[in-house]
Order: sequence, then C-alpha cells, then structure tokens
Amino acid sequence: MQPFRIDVAQSVLDDLQTRLARTRWPDEIEGAGWDYGTNRDYIQELTGYWQRGYDWRTQEALLNKFAHFRAEVDGTSLHFIQEPGRGPSPMPLLLTHGWPDSFYRMHKLIPLLTDPASHGGRAEDAFTVVVPSIPGFGFSDKPTRPGCNPVRIAELFAQLMTETLGHARYGAHGGDWGSSITEQLARRNPEALLGIHLTDIPFMHLFTVKEPDLTPPEEAYLKAGKAWQMSEGAYALIQSTKPQTLAYGLNDSPVGLLGWIVEKFQRWSDSGGQPERAFSRDELLTNVMIYWVTETINSANRLYYETQHHPAPNAADYCAVPTGVALFPKDLMPAPRAFAERFFNVQRWSEMPHGGHFAALEAPELLAEELRAFFRPLRAAAGA
Repeated sequence: MQPFRIDVAQSVLDDLQTRLARTRWPDEIEGAGWDYGTNRDYIQELTGYWQRGYDWRTQEALLNKFAHFRAEVDGTSLHFIQEPGRGPSPMPLLLTHGWPDSFYRMHKLIPLLTDPASHGGRAEDAFTVVVPSIPGFGFSDKPTRPGCNPVRIAELFAQLMTETLGHARYGAHGGDWGSSITEQLARRNPEALLGIHLTDIPFMHLFTVKEPDLTPPEEAYLKAGKAWQMSEGAYALIQSTKPQTLAYGLNDSPVGLLGWIVEKFQRWSDSGGQPERAFSRDELLTNVMIYWVTETINSANRLYYETQHHPAPNAADYCAVPTGVALFPKDLMPAPRAFAERFFNVQRWSEMPHGGHFAALEAPELLAEELRAFFRPLRAAAGA
C-alpha cells in the first residue's frame, strides 16, 4: 500500500488538444435533437469548452485533495481513496462506482459521510470511506486475462478492506456495476458486512425469475425492462459481445469518447434531457478525462463481456445480509420492492424525490442522509 498522486503527463494533455482541434464531425438529421444519439450542436459546444475553457490541472488538484493510494491485492494493483471519518467511532464504508463513471462519482459524497457534523448531520454518524477504482477503470490495473467479473472484483475488494486496510467489519454501497459488486461482497463475505446499500437491483436478476411466479408489479417491471433493452440497451449488447471492435474508435478519438459517455449522462439523469441541469461542464469533462488519460474505456467496457460470459453462479439465491435500497426516480428501471425482496433482506426501502442514475453526483445530500439512516441501527447493533 503506497500513497498515490494523480499527475498526468503534459504530453498527454498536449496530444488531446491536437486531437480535439482535428475532429472530423459527422452529419446529422436536421432537427433531430437527441433522438438519434448524442446531439451534434451540444457536443460541439461542449468540445469548444474542453478546448478553451476546461482546465484539467485545476480538476487534478481538487482530486488530489483526497488521500489516494495504490495497493497490490492478489496480483492486481488497485487504486483507491481512503478518507478517515471525523467522529467518535467512524464506521468503515466501501463505495463502489459503476459505468460510465469512476471513483469520481463519489467525490461530492465523501465529505458528507466522513464529516457529517460539518454538513448538517451528527458526528456519531461518521464513516471512514474507501472508494476503489474497479479494475479496468481509472487508475487501477487493467485486467489482462478473461474472467474479471463482479465476483472476482468482489473478492479483490474484500481482501482490500479486511487484509490490506484492516477493516474486519464494514458496510458497502454501490450503484450500477457497484450494486452487482456490492451484492457479491455480501454473498461471499457475509460475516464481514454489517449491511449493504444499493441504488438499484442488479440487472442480472431480470433473467433469474420465471414469469409465472411474478406479481403484477413485477410483470410490469420485466416488461419495461425488455422494452428498455430494445430502445436503450444497444450499448450494453455491443459491450457484452464485441467490446474490442468499439474500442478502436473510443480510445483514439476524444470526441468519440465524449459522445459515447455524455449521452448516458443526458439519458440517465434527472436533467429533463439537458445534462447541464444535473452536472456542470467541468464534472462531465472530468469524468471523461479520467477515461481518456488512463486509456481505460476498453477495459471498462469489457466488464459487460466478462459478466455475460462468466455470470455469477448464485444470482437466484437469497442474500441474508441487511440491505437498504434507495431508488431515484430517473434511474434506468427502478424495481418494485417485491422483486428486490426475492433476493435481498430488505430492511430499508426509500423512493427518493428526485435524482437519477448518478445519484452520488446528482443528489449527494439525499444519498448521504439515506446512508446515515440505513447504517445507524446496524452500527449500533454491532457496537461500531
């Protein structure tokens, strides 16, 4: 375990500027808006800001205010943030991001959890927060062999928490891939988990329930899931089947990468179709920059392939670890509680007033209060 500092070579930033200036723009159907995908007028405007207004060094300095580390865990070098809690007995809490984001998803949430007394909360609700980069994302190693699926990642994170960092018992939270990894942590290391908290029910469960057994709300949920797959799920299908083919364009063209990612922030957020109602331009671009400067879009996309071809063996089993669920209304497909209770020991179920898929970025105060409330009785019961 060694301290780590983000320090992108200037040559990488200079090369980026050259590539942005040489962008070859595609045509577009007049008046199409976002119907065909990422809107050209918007991405041209955002690219102009990327060239002339955005300052990576400023964002890099802000990120480096957190305590970053890298640690060798079972042959994989993991990048993570660990920020100590400020309170009488901070509880360790693992936060796991998803796609197409990174550890950056959690940057607003971290101070709310580590120092609640300074943000409208109580000192006794403080957490010591650990935010790893999933292997293949950000500054963690890129997997070089097949099989790095949520089960394998959960094994690595379990070792990071208990063996490297010495947290014998802890809580875990995640959304998107983070929810799948958090679930696998609970299934494989239930004795270490005080509880888990999710912002969605991992999507693989859609394929584990037989339709004759469903309640009407569950039937509607599965029907909506199938409709969503046909209208919005092409990205997941290509990343699950031929991610390498996609990678040549996304790894070579910064505007191609921006277009692939920013459309998800437009579609999956509580922004009314205007991403900058939910995120600043700097936030959108910093998220993309983490992919660009680390060249990890291919290794991140491959997580879909690995999960499709190496599925978890226990997806239909019941997980007894205490579970909290906070559903944000503009997330992809919020599941009904009856569906979640097939798989999880749901002890807290909250339907949030606003927010979308990237809740920790969009509504960090709401999510922080949910996490405090869910873990409060669990930490008391464990003496944490």
